[in-house]
Amino acid sequence: MTRATTVRAVLAAAVLLVSVLITLTMSPRLGLDLQGGTRMVLQAKDSDTAKADRDSTDRTLEVLRQRIDSLGVAEPTLTRSGEDRIIVELPDVQDPRKAAEVIGRTAQLSFHAVQGPGTPTPTEGKPGAPDTPNGEKPDTPNGEKPDTPNGEKSGDGPTLPDEQGRPLDLGPARLSGAGVKDATAVFDAQQGAGWTVSLDFHKDAGRDWTRLTGEAACHPAQDDRRRVAIVLDEQIISSPQVSPSVACNAGLPSGSTQITGSFSADEARELALLIKGGALPLPVEIVEQRTVGPTLGAEAIDASARAALIGAAATALFITLVYRLFGALAAVALGAYGLISYAALVALGVTLTLPGLAGFVLAIGMAVDANVLVFERAREERTQHPGRSLRSSLTAGFRGAWSAVADSNVTTLIAAGLLFFLGSGPVKGFGVTLAIGVLASMFSALVIARALTEIAAGSRFVGDYPGVNGISGPGRVRTWLKSRDPQLMRSPRRWLLVSSALVAVAVLGIFVRGVDLGVEFTGGRLVEYSTSRPVDVEQARTALAGAGFGDAEVTTAGAGDISVRTGKLDNDGEHALRAALAEEGGKTTKVRDELIGPSLGDELRRNALIALGIAVLVQLAYLAIRFRWTFALGSVAALVHDVIILVGAFAWLGRPVDGIFLAALLTVIGYSVNDSVVVFDRVRELWAKARRTPVAEVANRAVLQTVPRTLNTGMGALFILTALAVLGGDSLADFALALLIGICVGTYSSVMTAVPAALVLERSSKAPPPARKRAPGRRSGTRTVRRDPLDNGARV
Repeated sequence: MTRATTVRAVLAAAVLLVSVLITLTMSPRLGLDLQGGTRMVLQAKDSDTAKADRDSTDRTLEVLRQRIDSLGVAEPTLTRSGEDRIIVELPDVQDPRKAAEVIGRTAQLSFHAVQGPGTPTPTEGKPGAPDTPNGEKPDTPNGEKPDTPNGEKSGDGPTLPDEQGRPLDLGPARLSGAGVKDATAVFDAQQGAGWTVSLDFHKDAGRDWTRLTGEAACHPAQDDRRRVAIVLDEQIISSPQVSPSVACNAGLPSGSTQITGSFSADEARELALLIKGGALPLPVEIVEQRTVGPTLGAEAIDASARAALIGAAATALFITLVYRLFGALAAVALGAYGLISYAALVALGVTLTLPGLAGFVLAIGMAVDANVLVFERAREERTQHPGRSLRSSLTAGFRGAWSAVADSNVTTLIAAGLLFFLGSGPVKGFGVTLAIGVLASMFSALVIARALTEIAAGSRFVGDYPGVNGISGPGRVRTWLKSRDPQLMRSPRRWLLVSSALVAVAVLGIFVRGVDLGVEFTGGRLVEYSTSRPVDVEQARTALAGAGFGDAEVTTAGAGDISVRTGKLDNDGEHALRAALAEEGGKTTKVRDELIGPSLGDELRRNALIALGIAVLVQLAYLAIRFRWTFALGSVAALVHDVIILVGAFAWLGRPVDGIFLAALLTVIGYSVNDSVVVFDRVRELWAKARRTPVAEVANRAVLQTVPRTLNTGMGALFILTALAVLGGDSLADFALALLIGICVGTYSSVMTAVPAALVLERSSKAPPPARKRAPGRRSGTRTVRRDPLDNGARV
């Protein structure tokens, strides 16, 4: 075993050991579409006193966090998205009406004088509660009127608990949050006060603040009436005493006000953020809301796991039958790939969403690609140089396939990057999962599989029995093609006409049937219900029409579920809709709920078109840099061909085009370019070796040489996708269908559209053929001395 093989084996063992430890000790972070719950996207709006920018949105987020914590939701997540959006995730919340009501209220910050300790409210009609002769309740001991049932004092301010829970009677609001100019957490080292909160007010509010603190200073020290209460959303967040150094009616000036106490750094920053956040309240609008029932997420996980196991087993069996021992070793590396990529997802804390889970499963099929490329190149080397050792042929296969492996994976990474940066919601998770899968597949193929196959190639058993290793012969497909030698590229325009006809049929479907844009792109609400009693579509439509929802679109979904799509519908309307459906179907459970505001729908639709345009331009730029401009345009022509046919197929089938479809479409773009890169990489290599040969003849040879790889890789992906389509359930059916169609069309177009288009463009190109790469270490002008085959090169 060589030193390089030893290094690869040790590295592979170390990575696998770490992956096993991570898998056993850490749990994956599931998205709401897998664990169940509600996800909201809030759009911050400009107010009279604040602009919806990054800072004010952050302050609004902190206020909302306090509100949601008061609801008792377990482990809620709030994050800012962009400059003025807030994403709220509420696990296990199935009825978001209360959360939406609490979130929708604008933050209210106010400053109050403290009138004294609060008094309990006498309970009306309670035995033993004395009444006055005229039936009125008696005054409280200090002569004030008792509290009203809602907690507010008659003609005065509210009674609220302070930070320690003691009730305080407050006067009316003297300042609002709009008067606060700034609030910052400051560490006072000179006075030894520790962390404090410094307040600064606007001009008029500063005078009100000085007057308020001056009145409080007229009361004795430690008297509750010497305190000033800062109230946020009817909750006292701070009630500091006015310093004894402040004289009666003198008050505190705006710029020198400090709230002191035993604050930690985090507590001081939080208090400052709350005060400042109340000072800049931003109204928020729910532009997106998704609710997923817990059973749907659990079913999706089980279905995806079954699809992954069955699809991976079928793929492993297929490559074992095709490449025998080396194929079996590649299957072992495929299992290692699954372990490494899963551990990477867990270790990085990636939120695993339903599309992300599908991406993880899909990447198993795509991980076979690098191994197939290497083994096919090794077969060619073995056929052309039968005298070489098995190890030499395998090494030449890895070296020859490196360029195609790198380029094809880069194009897939570009597609994954576009999904992450231009996608929304769960689609981002798919992009992250796909990117991790690509990197893990390269490691498994170029390190793990190479170490295993090189160790096997050095064994005497594999050397004595050539039929065992799987690369000694050219393979049945390659042998058949070599014997027939079809001239596929003799008339490239013929294939372009066939591709044009397919595109025309797809465009006809788009105009005749129309594209069924999902609620994600049109705005509105889509709710899926399961009922305890069977309800057909007509019964459900009649029941909803009787309840005032005559414009609702009712269809079936899943195993007897009812799907309802409407225009603008708030949470109270959804509750009424569910009640109307329950009259026909008995107990009605919400399985899935998607609400998209009209502005966000327009934005997502626009972003989808931008994403497609950027995908085409980025792939064109990369291919133009790596290859000739004619090859780049040919690949992009095939890419556009695939996009139009896939959209047209969904139009003819009447399937919805939504965010998940967009994820599948961008993946197909990466896959299509991947296939084209492999073919054009071979064209470039063969043309550089035979620069005087007509390019059509070179392209024909390149196509025939890469067909085995294209078919074997496609089969590996099709096994996985078929398992997803059959076993993945309704949640993944459209996603798997789009990828199945896209991969079949992409496999065709990478050969029969991209190459013919490049050949037609080459007729008008004046660029010379590509230059042949020099062998490493060989200098120009030196002669190669041919050595006798029996001479091993040793000298004394």
